[in-house]
Amino acid sequence: MPNKIGVVGDKESVLAFKMLGFSVSFASEAKEARRLIDSMASEDYGVIYLTEQLAEMIPETIRRYDAKMKPAIILIPNHAGSRGIGKKRVQDNVEKAVGQNIL
Repeated sequence: MPNKIGVVGDKESVLAFKMLGFSVSFASEAKEARRLIDSMASEDYGVIYLTEQLAEMIPETIRRYDAKMKPAIILIPNHAGSRGIGKKRVQDNVEKAVGQNIL
């Protein structure tokens, strides 16, 4: 059975993901975002998309899941635009894996 994919963020930013068949959950505060991510992780979600704005509120939760194989937490911009931290995470992970920034 394939892993489930979840999306967590403000309603305006993540509602469209529902049309793709992803499990969508709304959050605007750190406590709720943390609870939703922990819940999805315990339900065997393989990937969780999270808005950059919420990620900035819960860096310790992001770091905790970075140390695990699943779920992969992928940062996405919200409806107001990107803050660049999702792109920086990708660059940092590539650099860690390859030994240099090739992007």
